[in-house]
Amino acid sequence: MAGKQQRSAAEAPIETSVSALSARRPDAFAHVLFSWRQWWRQAVVATVNQAEVIEKRREDCAMSARYMFMTAMSAGLAILGLLLSSPAVIIGAMLLSPLMGPIIGLGFALAIGDYGWLRQSAKSLAYASLMAIVFCALVVFFSPLQNVTPEIAARTKPNLFDLLVAIFSALAGAYAMIRGREGTIVGVAIATALMPPLAVVGYGLATWNWTVFSGSLMLFVTNLLAIALIAALMARLYGFRTSLSERQTNLQTLVIVTAFIGLAIPLGYSLYKIGWEANTSRLLQAEVIDEFDGRARISAFDINFEADPIEVSATVLTPKLVNDAESRAGRIMSRKLGKPVNFTITQYQVGTSKSAAEQAQLASARAQEDAAVQQADQLAARLALLAGVPDDDVLVDRQRRRAMVKASELDGATLAAYRTLEDRIAKTEPDWRVELIPPTRVLPKVEFTDGKLSDKGKGALGVAAWASKRLDLPLALTGPKAELDSAVAALAEDGLENVATTETRRGSLSLSWDESKP
Repeated sequence: MAGKQQRSAAEAPIETSVSALSARRPDAFAHVLFSWRQWWRQAVVATVNQAEVIEKRREDCAMSARYMFMTAMSAGLAILGLLLSSPAVIIGAMLLSPLMGPIIGLGFALAIGDYGWLRQSAKSLAYASLMAIVFCALVVFFSPLQNVTPEIAARTKPNLFDLLVAIFSALAGAYAMIRGREGTIVGVAIATALMPPLAVVGYGLATWNWTVFSGSLMLFVTNLLAIALIAALMARLYGFRTSLSERQTNLQTLVIVTAFIGLAIPLGYSLYKIGWEANTSRLLQAEVIDEFDGRARISAFDINFEADPIEVSATVLTPKLVNDAESRAGRIMSRKLGKPVNFTITQYQVGTSKSAAEQAQLASARAQEDAAVQQADQLAARLALLAGVPDDDVLVDRQRRRAMVKASELDGATLAAYRTLEDRIAKTEPDWRVELIPPTRVLPKVEFTDGKLSDKGKGALGVAAWASKRLDLPLALTGPKAELDSAVAALAEDGLENVATTETRRGSLSLSWDESKP
């Protein structure tokens, strides 16, 4: 009994110390948190001239002729870069985009609860976005290039990386605005997340492609909301409060809160969908690997979430082929996801060493690159042979899959003959855009039968339109009004506009190069 009392007495100080330490831990944490808040307010927030920042941001949100013009020019460059699949042109469009001002202003207006500023920013952004969409749609409508390029396809569906681009852009943009370090680079970061998707919306509208239109619009809205909300959170973090704006009525405050919630709902849905697809993609890839041993590697992987059932296509490099891997993986993932999943797994047997799969994958990539180079070299050789020039005179762009050559003078060859040569090469390479630039020749005669344009005449005008585009030389028509109208309409069908015409009372239609224009 005495021993127990002695042990209790000895343990009492220990228990008291533990209790005291436990009691002090919350106080210590609260003290650290309080100290950090004090430091943030004094060393960071106090150094920001909030009134000056707000005044400057208000000026950037104003809708002006310069703002609309620069938005239109940026949109025009962006859609041309997308149609040409040229990242360099798209980056050039970003340098002109003025969208950063109203977007960041939208976030700041939400942060301080300024209804008037919020309305002004939203109005400027809405008008500029609508104008950019219509302008891009017009460019696409009148453009001879309307194919869905890789740059366009990449902006038809939001994914996790697109959202991260928007978030990082918003963090950089808001910080630069608050600290007074805004510049061209930050504007490019904001425009990168918004202008290309906006241009693709215009492309989808012009081509009546609902998949492209809806997908790019969802990407644009997702990025816009993410940037605005991140900017609002950054502004609140740096101490921007309602007291810095004019007095707000209860109705205005209610409208602002409603707008904030309205922005958060579609963004939350997009985040949920993006997160679900990212997690599902990870699970599907893991399931493919689980069907093989640890030495297997995935060489290619693609998922179509829009299909029903979900379609998964995978290429696996494995030392040992596995039978029935597709059906087994499909059953397991259908059970896990609660949705039907259809797997297509292509297996290639490789060596048994640990690095064999990686080596095979690299070898496959090199083989594909070598095949592309060989294809381009063969195309260049054929073009050079037909054009009568050395191989080095053929310009080949493998990235855009485009080949161009200026043909030499061939005895007795007409413009129709040069066009036939181009068509012959183009048919052998349907994935390439082949352009053979002919030497300047006399244009073909346009024939009419009983006052109507004959088939031979239509063919002559088609050759003339082709030569005009290749040589970048305008055409001129001279003749009676009825024949002029028929010829102009035929040239318009071949994509050639703005043809110079001279009306005469007598004679037949003549076609020539327009020497009056440089």
